[in-house]
Amino acid sequence: MRKRLLLLSPLLFLPANALAAEPAPLPPAVRAMIEQAIAGGNQGDIDTVARIAQKTYPAAQAEIAAMVNAYDTQQAEAKKEKIEQAGIFQLWEGRGEVGGFRSTGSTSEIGISVGLNISRTGLHWSHTLSGSADYRRANGETSRQRFVASYQPRYQFDPSGFAYGLVQFERDPIIGFDSRYTGSAGIGYKLIQGKKVNLSVDAGPSVRHVEYIDGTGETKLGARSSLDFGWKLSDTLTFRQTASGYAENDVRSLIAQTSLTTRLVSRLSANFSYNVQYETQTRLTDERLDTLSKATLVYDF
Repeated sequence: MRKRLLLLSPLLFLPANALAAEPAPLPPAVRAMIEQAIAGGNQGDIDTVARIAQKTYPAAQAEIAAMVNAYDTQQAEAKKEKIEQAGIFQLWEGRGEVGGFRSTGSTSEIGISVGLNISRTGLHWSHTLSGSADYRRANGETSRQRFVASYQPRYQFDPSGFAYGLVQFERDPIIGFDSRYTGSAGIGYKLIQGKKVNLSVDAGPSVRHVEYIDGTGETKLGARSSLDFGWKLSDTLTFRQTASGYAENDVRSLIAQTSLTTRLVSRLSANFSYNVQYETQTRLTDERLDTLSKATLVYDF
């Protein structure tokens, strides 16, 4: 028994972590591959290479994650510094689209559709300007003429919560109004924030002033709410669902859009969307539900 204790006694003086198996180091070739992906700066490539490396070398998962996290931290700090130093006319991004539509409801026809969206995202504030037009004229008559322009500022007061504002102009004589002006402000929340899936909702009071085609007009107070859901199905395919609704004393409005965007080349994409517009009060037609199917080419700039 004493002999066994003498044999074991040297082990008692070894560090505890020396008795446990140390994780296998990351092979130099794999490390070089991850470093090359990081140097390329493409987030999709970095995630793919890191995921494959972690599956192939599970003992080195922590080391691989540390490399990726260090890159993410460096990028976040660089982005913050860039935003802080940027002027008011910098950091704007945009997208323009042009294509065609097919409508059903108050009118059934085929026409052209154009749109423009520009935005700027800062550390807390973001600003979005957007406009769209659907138009058709045949045999000297205009049968589709819908224009929408809006400005929406947003203040992010914590990682999930934000306050929004909205100013919007619409023209749609086919369903009864020459102009409709909307103002709204409220609170929103990001329910889901991920690399592939995002969902946010907002709500607040609203005021709308309408000028009808018969020369009359009215102003009404109400409530507005909206949602924005995005799902990146792959590196080149994105699904998006947006909707906004207004509730007033005797008027209800709902606009929803379901879209699928596929990237063709670096800045050029194809977009297919289905739009639904519901109005409880119209001046020209009994039809209260309009649908619009669009196919457009989108250019990011």
